[in-house]
Amino acid sequence: MRIRKPLGLELEYIQRMMAWMLLRPETELAGGEGGVALQFGLGAAAITRYCHGVLKLRTAAVELNPTVIDACRLWFKLPPDGPRLHVQQGDAAAFAADPAHREVAASLCVDLYDHEAASPVLDSAAFYADCHAVLADGGVMSVNLFGRDASFERSALRIAAAFGDDRVWSLRPTKEGNTIVIAAKGLAMPERELLAARAENIETRFKLPARKWLRMIRALPAALPAVPPA
Repeated sequence: MRIRKPLGLELEYIQRMMAWMLLRPETELAGGEGGVALQFGLGAAAITRYCHGVLKLRTAAVELNPTVIDACRLWFKLPPDGPRLHVQQGDAAAFAADPAHREVAASLCVDLYDHEAASPVLDSAAFYADCHAVLADGGVMSVNLFGRDASFERSALRIAAAFGDDRVWSLRPTKEGNTIVIAAKGLAMPERELLAARAENIETRFKLPARKWLRMIRALPAALPAVPPA
């Protein structure tokens, strides 16, 4: 976070987590028409601050560690809860599995790693199925995975099992190896011309490198081996 620009997204992988915006209509990217932007894993609250402060969306986050929430409020400019912001201390798996949370989110950003960052803390087929259920129809999930890690293929296949093989895409890995996977509920990838127009709009309005995302987004490789969906 830049102290003088606390709402900006500095890390490349965090910027790419916002690639869900390419699949949402322009009229639903910001303000009251945009639905709820939900995050599992608060991190330094960059995405939460951006969705709440820049996109002006109704924003919610679920974070297991109360110390992380306190740190974000003390040092990372996370606002207090209010009419458009709710940060909940709790287990993302329990939140996603709760029937009360069915179809509550228009977008879902999942970034769940522990201090060792070896693999996602929540990465089961059941968890991704619950993530699918949390999204409203037309909603989009973005997930941070390590594309150079052996667990990537397993994770990608589990996401595809929940959303459908033709509803899951990935961006190229960052230099650090973060690969963002995008999955849509009941939504196909738009035609290239529409995507290009949306990317230009995102860059102009929200100052995110969306045209770069467009050059690197791709379907999951058809040759991914089958793995047990445990």
